[in-house]
Amino acid sequence: MEQLKESINRKEPDHLNLLFDMGELASIITSGSDIEAFLTGATELVAKHLKAHVCSIYLFDSRSKALVLRATRGLKPEAVNRVRMLPGEGLVGQCFSQDRILRVGNARTSPGFKYFDNAGEEPFNSFLCVPIRRGVVKIGVLVVQQRQMDHFTLLDERALRTAATQLAGAIENARLLMALASESDTPGDDPDITSNKFPAFIKGKSNGSGMAIGTIRPSRRRRKAILLEEDTSNITYSLADFQTAVEKTIDELKDLQDKFAASLPESESLIFTAHFMMLKDKNFTGKMKSLVEQGLSPVAAIQQVTQKYIKVFSDSPHAYMQEKAVDVEDLGIRLLSHLKTVHAPRAVDRGTIFVTQDIYPSDMLKLTADGIRGIVLVSGGVTSHVAILARSLSIPLIIADDPVFLDLPDTTRLLLDAGQGNIYINPDDNTLSIFKANQEVENRAKARQMKPVTYTLDNRRIRLLANINLLSEIDMARELKAEGIGLYRTEFPFLIRSGFPSEDEQYLIYKGLFDKTEPGTVTTVRTLDAGGEKVIKHADFIQEANPALGLRSIRFSLKYRQIFQTQIKAILRAAHGREKVRLMFPLICSIDEFLEAKQIVAQCVRQMEIEGVSHKNDPELGLMIELPSVLATIDEFAELTDFFAIGTNDFIQYMLGADRSNKLVADHYIPYHPAVNRGIAKIAEAATGHGIDVSVCGEMAHDPDHIPFLIGVGITTLSVDPKFLPRVQTAVMETRFSTARDYARRLLDQTRVKDAADVFNTRPGKCSPAEKQPSS
Repeated sequence: MEQLKESINRKEPDHLNLLFDMGELASIITSGSDIEAFLTGATELVAKHLKAHVCSIYLFDSRSKALVLRATRGLKPEAVNRVRMLPGEGLVGQCFSQDRILRVGNARTSPGFKYFDNAGEEPFNSFLCVPIRRGVVKIGVLVVQQRQMDHFTLLDERALRTAATQLAGAIENARLLMALASESDTPGDDPDITSNKFPAFIKGKSNGSGMAIGTIRPSRRRRKAILLEEDTSNITYSLADFQTAVEKTIDELKDLQDKFAASLPESESLIFTAHFMMLKDKNFTGKMKSLVEQGLSPVAAIQQVTQKYIKVFSDSPHAYMQEKAVDVEDLGIRLLSHLKTVHAPRAVDRGTIFVTQDIYPSDMLKLTADGIRGIVLVSGGVTSHVAILARSLSIPLIIADDPVFLDLPDTTRLLLDAGQGNIYINPDDNTLSIFKANQEVENRAKARQMKPVTYTLDNRRIRLLANINLLSEIDMARELKAEGIGLYRTEFPFLIRSGFPSEDEQYLIYKGLFDKTEPGTVTTVRTLDAGGEKVIKHADFIQEANPALGLRSIRFSLKYRQIFQTQIKAILRAAHGREKVRLMFPLICSIDEFLEAKQIVAQCVRQMEIEGVSHKNDPELGLMIELPSVLATIDEFAELTDFFAIGTNDFIQYMLGADRSNKLVADHYIPYHPAVNRGIAKIAEAATGHGIDVSVCGEMAHDPDHIPFLIGVGITTLSVDPKFLPRVQTAVMETRFSTARDYARRLLDQTRVKDAADVFNTRPGKCSPAEKQPSS
């Protein structure tokens, strides 16, 4: 204690100098060539008075919503503007978000510490940081570090807080000026813009896995410029050049289509039909050829005809016609791109990482065919159907609510690590080699042998089924020992066509499904779940103010019975001779709806019997429970149906009135909310009481945090995307049913969200913060 007092006494004069010596502060503000020099001077001044080996200033960037290292004394200079953290991330992010001082004696062992390889922090143990505030506005974090452990004291906290207060006014001005300079810059103004303006790393959100490396696919706006800009190349293109461009475009589309059909049988090679039809149209390419023969340049001819067709389709009041404008635009861009390589042959780099603010499932499929290997979505929610489809297509998708991505030049190379939600901008070769090695390890881990059946620690049997979006996933599901298909989503074949698939087209797809599944295992086929965010563009949906509460799912099918009957007959024809076939109706809200859908199935069976068509005449019929309205009559439902499946994504959304993809209400989307807990328990109890099967097939089913509760309330079947099967089996096998049951009872006793959260945080198998922290 005496030594500590002496240490404080030795430090105090320097600290008082920092507090009262305004001359030093004025000197760093008035001297120096630029803002960066001022910030560096501030770090040197603070480090000097606190006898710290490191001092750093992190400023909050309102555009990227991240804390960016803007100046440092002691860390590697190249880390400036490249190291960044989100509020709440790492010790710096926690200091900012919690608005409190953090003092740690050995930072690297702290659960909240975040290590950056390019910062050079290894030698420094003691860590102290304070928020920088200007009035009520938090503008950044001031950090000091020291090699010696437990170096900083309460007196250091007081001194650093004082320093932050003194520097706050000047730092805030510096921050605003830097932000204005950043906004006024445009890509191309600075030859080294990618290293100066943009960070090296940004943290996003992902619910998938995998890695993708590539350059950015130019945005639609940038790509479209080729259709509008005057050709200033001084190259004279001939009619023969035009015809060569057409031939190259045809060859390119054929190649893409063949690859896509091989990887996605549902497509039936139809994804570029509109393109091929236009290439054959005498009023499209034929008109272009005619204009060239009349003396117009091939570039101008392609632009003129393409723009005319775009206007015609865009002016149509019908959504499915407006969609054709996008096809015309894409085709015109391809023709011009190939034309401009005729005299200067080179590979057309279209980019393999797609950065966008919104995307439809149908867009995803076309992008896959066109070589996209990764997607950065600058909006949206992690449980959207686009994210589900991305997992099925093995395309890493990261949601990063950071507008900086929209400003990145097309030449920027991105590395997407969907497993962690990390995005690296222009990564160096060392970073790339590390991630490639990690991916190989991950792939070997996925291929490890799974047990054919799954039990809890006290031998309660839990069935693991697979959610299938695309037929290509079935092989993985079988390899990972899935005991059947708990959910086959039928909407994707509808999304990729220019019209509704015929009964025969659907029959071939569903036959492929049944042929690939293990004989004797359950196969659950959900009828068309259209509407909401899964818009079938050729259906000419009316624009609804709130599509989530509009004409979707079973409502759409019952309104358009011919489409519904066509699908039912195709499924039953394909299921002929198969056992354990289930039909599941989505978004049922009343017994009346279920009985109406059941009656249509019976009518289809009778019609096929009369026509002598081979079919499955006794499928099990059930419903996906997504709406709270079914809870009031859940026992009556259980008497009428053969099985229940709980779609927790929509069930939570509708129960709590919180759009799961809307960041403004994300805090209200609470899977452990008392109403959700009791709703799931009530469904499980009704199913058990009436002797029918009940499964969970939403995101909760593959989340180890929620599996103990589901098991505890009596759920014995979990249906998840195939890649999650190993994770789920591990979580189940580490759970004791008796413990899970007691935990579920405690959770069900709670009536307040806060109390439910407290119980949830004591769940069986919960990791400590240190275990959840990514490795440093």
